[in-house]
Amino acid sequence: MAGVYWFEGKWYDEEPKVLGPMDHAFWLGSVIFDGARAIKGLVPDLDRHCQRAVRSARNMGMDPKITAEEIEGLCREAVRKMGAEAELYIRPMFFIRKGLGAAFPDPSSTTFILAVYDAPLPPPTGFSACHVSQRRPAPNMAPTDAKASALYPNSSRAVAEAKEKGFDNAILLDFEGNVAEFATSNVIAVKNGVVFTPKPNNTFLAGITRLRVLELLRNAGYQVEERSVKPEELDDADEIFSVGNFAKVTPCTRFGARNLQPGPVYNAARKAYFDWAEENSRLLPKAG
Repeated sequence: MAGVYWFEGKWYDEEPKVLGPMDHAFWLGSVIFDGARAIKGLVPDLDRHCQRAVRSARNMGMDPKITAEEIEGLCREAVRKMGAEAELYIRPMFFIRKGLGAAFPDPSSTTFILAVYDAPLPPPTGFSACHVSQRRPAPNMAPTDAKASALYPNSSRAVAEAKEKGFDNAILLDFEGNVAEFATSNVIAVKNGVVFTPKPNNTFLAGITRLRVLELLRNAGYQVEERSVKPEELDDADEIFSVGNFAKVTPCTRFGARNLQPGPVYNAARKAYFDWAEENSRLLPKAG
């Protein structure tokens, strides 16, 4: 896929090879990343994504030598390189190269790399989802306060279980048995016109797109509840949709045995998000 990559002061048109079998990140997974988007010149909440990348690195015991503002500047330069019509995934990453002994990472070896590459925005055609056996770990079981690469194999296992059941995606519960998120994004549901979503409890990534959509819905006059959500509440919801950086706002059109239609709250949320992005996050002029 077409992309640009920044590493150690240089831009590359092909992926630079940066790890070997003795590097701590390769061996023991000391890697964090963030994911932002460029969509035909729009870069919604890019500053927040860059800030979270640095925060995740620090929460993983790393010592980032580059600031969020410097990362944002590199991301903007990369988007300009790729052109006004590109739909891109923006992935700043930190990783640790050396260890202090067999298992302990050496913070002084923290390294930054940026990958920006073609990733078309998925169409909002809808997806199916179901409950699965996988759960999100408790904060004292895993680095849940970081967007750590090590957390994602569990989500992959959840999606694999869902696909075995004939679904596209999975709902993960937290360690207490409440709804946490979709395996790949945050979840928002609606019942009798009231919007509800799991309250952040440090077991799942309460995403930047999630925060933005909830703010827009509140501003539009919807009642929005962030609270503990029981699994059976999704089984009875009028609307369910996902919010996340990769696909932004997408309807769930089949949950378990029930077919669902994209509802009025979903439609309002998607329109409000892209209207906000168009007004507040344009980096490049419209083509033509």
